[in-house]
Amino acid sequence: MPRREIVAHPRLGFNSYILPKSFRGERTYDSYEPNPLGKHPDDVWPLQPIMPSAKERLGYPTQKPERLLEYILRASSNEGNLILDPFCGCGTAVAVAQRLNRRWIGIDITHLAISLIKHRLLTAFGDKVSFKTIGEPVTLPDALALASQDRYQFQWWALGMVGARPTEKKKGADAGIDGRLLFHDEPSGGRTKQIIFSVKSGGVDVGDVRDLLGVLDQQKAEIGVLLTLQEPTGPMRKAAASAGFYSSPWGTKHPRLQIRTIAELLEGRAVDRPAAAVPGVNVTLKDARPAKAAGSSEQEDLF
Repeated sequence: MPRREIVAHPRLGFNSYILPKSFRGERTYDSYEPNPLGKHPDDVWPLQPIMPSAKERLGYPTQKPERLLEYILRASSNEGNLILDPFCGCGTAVAVAQRLNRRWIGIDITHLAISLIKHRLLTAFGDKVSFKTIGEPVTLPDALALASQDRYQFQWWALGMVGARPTEKKKGADAGIDGRLLFHDEPSGGRTKQIIFSVKSGGVDVGDVRDLLGVLDQQKAEIGVLLTLQEPTGPMRKAAASAGFYSSPWGTKHPRLQIRTIAELLEGRAVDRPAAAVPGVNVTLKDARPAKAAGSSEQEDLF
């Protein structure tokens, strides 16, 4: 067989073997065959950005494509290895690590991010994923401590407890709304409806209930909920009861204005809303794509 050399070819770079020929002491390269080891890896990964209509898009401002994290994890780890993402945002690295059979630890400073990650994992993997959340309040003293440290983090955590998403702070009509929970309770094609939330980490009185009722009417929302650390007074409960009920298309009734204390949420008392257990009703957070059944990643060990 002719001797082979790997040289830079004008059109093929280093991706082919060149078969040298000698002619009067000078070598010429007039034929080639593919490199049996395959194409040399490029130093650029071609990736498409997450388009607005992409199925994997969750609406988090710094979300990275799953394909990018898959490249990184496959190139730098084996199945069973531990992956650490100390700034995990909406949890792309965590979700990809779970799908590729890696162990993982995700860390983020905001309770908003933690709520999104939990929702993402549960919608993508269902009962096939188990994890433990460390650092969230689990008792009323924990919640009081968080509220005294940072009222915005407390607000995001409280909204996460009820599956709501924080609103951007605006002046004017939205000034009294801290979060929204969107839902569908009509046949396919029906309009999206909403529950609006006001979160209070300090003292509350009947004026807070009346303010929320005014915003509820102004926004034409179906239900309003006041989340509070403090126990509501008798006049607050009376004012809430005066708002009446929202009737769903299938005949269930739900108080239009509700008050939930943080203690009640920690005890498992949920917001009274239409068909909370029916799939597809709560559309506040976009569901992650269901992950394919776990199997071999067909990757040989790196080390």
